[in-house]
Amino acid sequence: MPSTNPSRLRRRYLSRRLEILRAAGRTFRTRGFSETGMRDIAAAADLSPANLYNYFRGKHEILFFCQDNSLDRMLAALEKARRQRASAAHKLRLVIASHLRCVLDEVEGSAAHFLAAALPAPLQRRLLAKRDRYEEGIRQLISAGIRSGELIEGDPALATRAILGALNSSVLWFRPDGPMTATDIAEEFSNYLIRGLLAKPDSARDASLRSEPQRAARRKILSSSAKSRSKQFIREGK
Repeated sequence: MPSTNPSRLRRRYLSRRLEILRAAGRTFRTRGFSETGMRDIAAAADLSPANLYNYFRGKHEILFFCQDNSLDRMLAALEKARRQRASAAHKLRLVIASHLRCVLDEVEGSAAHFLAAALPAPLQRRLLAKRDRYEEGIRQLISAGIRSGELIEGDPALATRAILGALNSSVLWFRPDGPMTATDIAEEFSNYLIRGLLAKPDSARDASLRSEPQRAARRKILSSSAKSRSKQFIREGK
């Protein structure tokens, strides 16, 4: 009988853990963390409760890995953007896009984003250390843009917090079945957030990287979204 490949088993194990993270993220978001039990997560992941404990010891560990996995992807995307030979605006655009993909498209990231306070203090400290690294990296991008004259003079820390605050709050109102995808929202957010930092706002056109037909399509989607919200407002009698 041929021996089992340890690396293949490891990949399969890690893949299964990621599937569980996604299932747990969906459950945390719909039921709430406090109301979710390991049996609920096992059912969502199509596992028996006993089998689930082979991958995670409890829901706090699952929640920690949801947030930790999300932060690792954000840090990797930030580092990739920093290494590019590009303008500060373009680098910030890449970071904004990756951040929103992470918290909106990736289920476990969006579900866990506002739940970290439910974790034990030691796990919270580990996450906060990564968050601080991420925030510092964005602050350095903005500082470099200010030094080069591309971005206006200002407080890089305040600008960073304003950007992250806007991005993180999108979790509260984004609808996956809505007219705009996470990519669409990332592009619009980039335009709004970066334009206010540019020393020459007209240069935002160079960063948009969109053809006229694409702009026309975007205007059509935004108009449709506004009409949809208006109709819902009227139906609800508000």
